[in-house]
Amino acid sequence: MRENTIALPPSQRITVIDALRGFALLGVILMHMLDHFGYTSVSGVIFPSKWDGIIQWFTNTMIRGKFISIFSFLFGLSFFIQMDRASKKGFDFRGRFLWRMLLLFVIGLIGLSFTYVDILTIYAVFGVVLVFLFPLKNWVLMLLVCLLLIGVPNWFIIGFDNIRFDNVVIEQPVVAVLPDMVEQSVGNNSPESSTFFQSAKENLTVKTLDKLKFQFIYSNTGYMILALFIMGFIVGRLRFFEQVHIRKKRNIVLFLLFLVSTFILLMVIKLMPKVPVNLLTTGTEVPFIALVISALNSLSTITLSATLAMGFISLYQVAGIRRYLNLLTPYGRMGLTNYEMQNVMGAILFSAWGFGSIFGSMGAALLFVSGLIIYSLQVVVSEHWMKHFLYGPLEWLWRSGTYLKWQPFTRKQKSQKAEVISQQRSI
Repeated sequence: MRENTIALPPSQRITVIDALRGFALLGVILMHMLDHFGYTSVSGVIFPSKWDGIIQWFTNTMIRGKFISIFSFLFGLSFFIQMDRASKKGFDFRGRFLWRMLLLFVIGLIGLSFTYVDILTIYAVFGVVLVFLFPLKNWVLMLLVCLLLIGVPNWFIIGFDNIRFDNVVIEQPVVAVLPDMVEQSVGNNSPESSTFFQSAKENLTVKTLDKLKFQFIYSNTGYMILALFIMGFIVGRLRFFEQVHIRKKRNIVLFLLFLVSTFILLMVIKLMPKVPVNLLTTGTEVPFIALVISALNSLSTITLSATLAMGFISLYQVAGIRRYLNLLTPYGRMGLTNYEMQNVMGAILFSAWGFGSIFGSMGAALLFVSGLIIYSLQVVVSEHWMKHFLYGPLEWLWRSGTYLKWQPFTRKQKSQKAEVISQQRSI
């Protein structure tokens, strides 16, 4: 009963965060599987069966943009946890964290060579931004979050002179773009990517540049990531997760609040006029209503992501369910390794130098099931791995590089180190 009345000490690992990270990576792999990890175009896909259509609709509605948002939020939360624990030990972690972000950027570059949908390089850059935002008060950070979510950076890119505040409808071709997609690739049969090295060169140059243009110039996607980082940092400051296991009613109230907010936003969007203008067209006049719709879409993505996260957290507090959700905890602790392994496996399955000719022609339902199988295998491997090792392979390398010293890797090494420290203290 004591567990239900006392908040966790800040130094203790909060397992629900690891489990939630593992849950987020489920949505990430399912989304990327249906997008062929960026190796094949998704335009003009013909669904062989009704199940393909249902799966595609479900993915676009419930998964696309939502789970990667949870993953991004948790990165900002992890930033706070690291800074907070370091400050409690009496030292400033900011310089070390900047070095840590440089290492993450390098890891991200390796990931980009497999698939340009890898997002770690952007995470590393925004991690540096977080360091400089660290001294700001919460209200200033929340103001910045609001400005990012309503798309203020896009207003400057479009140009205020190009924003129309009248009701004149501008006839322009509508380009259908999915919320968190980058520009579509040329496909599996491209002669420019028939080998791994040709594909890596294309991913690191042309495709990455197209991705950055889409995320930061033609849409609000990139700025949403930074907003989520900041929100994770603020939630960490509020000690939300340190008391999450004793505030069960609050968790349910937040779940319902986010659910209702999502419903209201989606209804408002549905009632908005159909404006035949998209933000991919720069240098032309854009109706203000189009910017409003874009902002509402961003907000609905955030609230639905929060609904999914709070629903997971609320279920995690039910003892009978927690025992099953805890299967995701080792997976989440190895989040960096598992994320990059997803990208490597995705490249092998969909690239021209891999099995793209086979998996690239599969329907959405088969790809969805394949993603579940890969994820389940990763869950099993992660569970067995964490029984013998303290960190995932990439986590261990990243941690060792952060401190410029090889860290204990196996649980046996940790026990030996603890025994040596105990003996030294007894002398």
